[in-house]
Amino acid sequence: MTWLTDFFGDPARWSGPDGIPVRMLEHLEFSVLALVLAMLIAIPLGLLIGHTGRGGVVVVVSANLARALPTLGILVLFVLLLGTASIWPVIIPLVLLAVPPILVNTFEGIRGVDPELRDAAYGMGLRGGQVLGRVLVPVALPLILLGLRLSAIQVVATTTVAAYTGLGGLGRFMIDGFATQDYSSVVGGSVLIVLFALVVQLAFMLTQRVTVSPGVSQRLKIR
Repeated sequence: MTWLTDFFGDPARWSGPDGIPVRMLEHLEFSVLALVLAMLIAIPLGLLIGHTGRGGVVVVVSANLARALPTLGILVLFVLLLGTASIWPVIIPLVLLAVPPILVNTFEGIRGVDPELRDAAYGMGLRGGQVLGRVLVPVALPLILLGLRLSAIQVVATTTVAAYTGLGGLGRFMIDGFATQDYSSVVGGSVLIVLFALVVQLAFMLTQRVTVSPGVSQRLKIR
């Protein structure tokens, strides 16, 4: 508890380029960029494969294998290949980490829609793209949002590795704290990352409550 008091009670922690607000903003920028890039890759691919039913097994197996990749090892590899002059050696491993949950959940969400709903949509005269956008995506939205939430939490937690390359983010408190034996910084940085992840979790829960149709939510509760 003393370490937390020392960390958060120090005015110097709240100002300057190494202050909590700046490090928090850096952490947010890395996380958002990685998550957006992962969404741009995984959601269209998941929608396409889930709607057409082609290549689903390959995608799921590949995504599950990708989850086993060590993020820190990939980070070191890209640092060696690209250097540390840009943020990409950090962003690329984070994107690779974020893609699998989004891809698998999007695919499973679309594939899991009741076939009778598909048939009814086609029977009403809707075409492939219309069926996907008006019927399948709204029904699959809870599972898609779950994939986004899992990826976002993983990215927020793992963005700590940015500090290994000399970049910013909340991981700087932990890396610098270990280097200087400033354990109040280590503990404070860890608490900030946990709080950040909890805020992300809450934000996605609120988003789901606002965006998911009440009828879909009620159907999930019945199941």
